[in-house]
Parts: sequence; structure tokens; C-alpha cells
Amino acid sequence: MSESMDSNHDTTPEWERLARGAAGGERDVDLEPELQRELLTFQLDGTHYAIAVERVREIIRLREITPMPRVPDCILGVVALRGEIVQVLDLRERLGLASSEPTRRTRIIVLHGEDDRVTGIQVDAVRDVLRVAEQDVDASGDNAGAAVAELCRRDNDFVSIIDLDQVLDFNDG
Repeated sequence: MSESMDSNHDTTPEWERLARGAAGGERDVDLEPELQRELLTFQLDGTHYAIAVERVREIIRLREITPMPRVPDCILGVVALRGEIVQVLDLRERLGLASSEPTRRTRIIVLHGEDDRVTGIQVDAVRDVLRVAEQDVDASGDNAGAAVAELCRRDNDFVSIIDLDQVLDFNDG
């Protein structure tokens, strides 16, 4: 079951190229590193979202998720990843979006967390790595506690930048 997106006969799957690009892709030489942000963009319910590349450990294909008892509804369960147990969060549920059945493009973005803990977030599809100038990022408004912290423009669209600390904090009631 190969998932290659055959562009110029490159057999590397699209999501793997995106992950490698996030880990150390080409830099935009016109922007100084301290004035530039790199964001991994993904899709949920037809809308583009992003998270800081620095928080991404890896991107994996959807696999069997083992449910856990007595956890918030947005926690789908856990997956085994090379001997490590990774809790998987349904980002759609956490953001209050309608649920949807996973597809071939559904991915789990594995995130670096505090105290060497890792968490996975399930998304509809991973898009690409977006490099934006710091001045092109705007606060999303006075939404204290909101999951979307900032916005940036991409072509004729807006990309919502997720506040992962807020999304992963289950002590907010």
C-alpha cells in the first residue's frame, strides 16, 4: 500500500517529505532566522491550521488506537510507537468541530511535550511547512483561553495558529 504522490517520479510519500522539510528543510534567505516562523500546516474540517514546527517530533499514519477508560472525550486513546506509549487527542473534538471518520489522509502529529512526554494529535491531513515573517502573524483577538492564538495570511486564505499549550491543558474546566 504505497502512498506516493508521483511528482517527478519521487517515490517518497508526501507526508514523509513534509516531515523531513519540517525537520530541516531549505530556509528562506530573504528573512533573518529570528524574524521568521516555520509552521506545520494541516487541515481540519476543510480549514487550515498550523502549529510551530519546533513542537513536532514526527508525523505518522493513522494506526489502531487503543481506547482508555475515564479520560476526556477528546482523548481517542493510545498508540504504540517503537515501544513508546503515545496518547492521541482528537483535535476536532478539542476545538469543538464536528466529528468525522478518518480517511487515507488522516495523520497523527506526534508532539514534544513537557517532561519528555509526547502527545499525538489526530488531524484530517497534513499540508506543508509554511515560512512566514514574524510581522505577518497577528494575534487572533482578545480570546483569552482560546485554542487559536494567532492568524497569518497565506495567499487569499487565513491560517489559524493553534496554541498547543491551551489545547493540551485539561485543567481549564
